[in-house]
Amino acid sequence: MAIINFILHIDEHLVTIVNQFGNWSYLILFAIIFIETGLVVFPFLPGDSLIFAASAMAANPRYALNIWLVYLTVLLASILGNSTNYEIGAWSRTAGSKFSWFNRLINQSKRAAAEKFFSRHGAITIVVGRFIPFVRTFIPFISGGSKMHYGKFTVYNIIGGVLWTGLFAIIGYFFGNIKFVKEHFSILILGIILISLVPLLLISLKKYFTRKKEFH
Repeated sequence: MAIINFILHIDEHLVTIVNQFGNWSYLILFAIIFIETGLVVFPFLPGDSLIFAASAMAANPRYALNIWLVYLTVLLASILGNSTNYEIGAWSRTAGSKFSWFNRLINQSKRAAAEKFFSRHGAITIVVGRFIPFVRTFIPFISGGSKMHYGKFTVYNIIGGVLWTGLFAIIGYFFGNIKFVKEHFSILILGIILISLVPLLLISLKKYFTRKKEFH
């Protein structure tokens, strides 16, 4: 349970990681983002809040993180992760049915929700889905399974990766540069929590206004 708790709250433990591992922290950061976006069985990892936290720490000299290295690390991880997930999706279409254990590892309700989202919005979902927890892990998998042309997928993958990592890196770095945050770094944890709630809030608002429109 301690290991699972550490993984689920990796963003909150980032300070400890950076202090203990120094420059190896970039590799750990790469691995977490790659796993979340690249392996469909790990949709619960805190990708956006992790990027936010690392970027905020890069604004503080005491942690010796370079914001450009942080950004390039998470950008590369997110693009390669999605590409890997696409290939897994393509494999699952042709051979996945032969391995029942594989389907048992996948959260079927989250998969169904992502498939519905993908069928409704098309290829742009690869970009938009980046900003929605769980959905961003399933969309490249579904893209591969739906026989989307890899070249088309790659274009949307790169655009989505640049926008997703760029947005949270900019917000995190700006937040980390606030003098009060530098002096009271525990405030960063509050910022992480708020950032992680933004996508869920947007989804809830969309559902609310959709229902309201249906009743009028």
